[in-house]
Amino acid sequence: MRTPALPPTRGSVSRLLQLGYTTWRLFKQNGLQNHAAATAFYFLLSATPLLLLLSYAVQVLGRIAENSVPATILMAALYNQLQLEHLTALGFIPRQTQLAAGGVGLLTLLLSSRGLVNTMQGTFSIIFPDQTRRNPIVSWVLPLIILPVLFLLMGLAALAQVTLSFLAQNDFIGTANALVLQALNTLFSFAMVWALLFFAYWRLPRRHPRARQAAVFALGAAVSLALLLALFSAFFSLENYRNLYGALGGVVFVLIGGYFAFQLLYLWAQALYAYGKADITALEKLFLAGGGPGTSKLEGYVFADASRLLEKYGQVHAPGYTIIEEGDDSRTAYFLCRGRARVFKNVDGGRRPLSEVNEGQLFGEMAYLLKEKRTASVVADSEITVLALPPETLEELMRHSAALSRHIIDTLCQRVERMNLAKPA
Repeated sequence: MRTPALPPTRGSVSRLLQLGYTTWRLFKQNGLQNHAAATAFYFLLSATPLLLLLSYAVQVLGRIAENSVPATILMAALYNQLQLEHLTALGFIPRQTQLAAGGVGLLTLLLSSRGLVNTMQGTFSIIFPDQTRRNPIVSWVLPLIILPVLFLLMGLAALAQVTLSFLAQNDFIGTANALVLQALNTLFSFAMVWALLFFAYWRLPRRHPRARQAAVFALGAAVSLALLLALFSAFFSLENYRNLYGALGGVVFVLIGGYFAFQLLYLWAQALYAYGKADITALEKLFLAGGGPGTSKLEGYVFADASRLLEKYGQVHAPGYTIIEEGDDSRTAYFLCRGRARVFKNVDGGRRPLSEVNEGQLFGEMAYLLKEKRTASVVADSEITVLALPPETLEELMRHSAALSRHIIDTLCQRVERMNLAKPA
């Protein structure tokens, strides 16, 4: 037995193509655009009380700035960098906010936080399907605290960024020093966003993916969000929206930005799931490629290269090699890629041939499905190449694909019927 040598470059390109296709198909199938819209709506609800609280904080800061030079600089930086005058003109921030309004904003923030986190948890349960239930206490408490803490961290990073920008523009600490500090703060902000995405990708799924995989896909999501932010900064300015649409334009701007941002977040999460199921999906398409249900020409092209599967599961056997021995307790299933094999039944005086196994057929699954010993022997009639699938892989395949499960059951029924007809009277 040997594993065939395969070209790694071709396999890598094929895997990326299969990953991209599977991710997009699942993204559309799960309706993640609609989930992104719902999440963006809750995000907008959360942003509104945050601006209310920001207004209250600015008023408190204004009273402190009357007797404090650092507070004065900080307040000037906030107004300059966050364009608070524009937000006030658009109606996002009221001109007078009392303590009671801040309390209402905090309560609204907590409630919208719960709606936002619950929506994200529900979406992740669709992306990463699993039957286990979450701890009810965690499900109720976590949403009430996670978003305020998240916005607090992001607010501190944004506050440091705008302060450094203001100091650099007014040459308080020197342009070169300010640029270095700004770059470090930007890097810190990016790292914080990546860490939050990593935590979401790693811990939100009930069956947690590997930490290394979650880290890589979180990095891709963070880079995509940074590019999206740069794109919005380049093509959509708050000033233009104010002139064209007024306050409504600002709301639409925030909603559109949140919608695309959450689409990217869910797209990368779906890619993480597809990556973890890459072998299962490829095996499913390979088994159904012979005209089985659920296949298409596009899928046939995308999943045509089976080199990665052969590298991982492939075995080559010489003519006459007994792959399965009748009466054995093994549970491994096989898929015949190349060559031909024969099925024999032990009878008095030798072996009686039952049937042939041709290319593209799955065999040996009966022992696993029925939890019985092998009912027949399978011997290579020529040099053959097979995929050897352990029981856990076959089980995951059947859970993953209803079409494949029906195909296997149908094949199994036909095989049992042929064996019954072949029995001597």
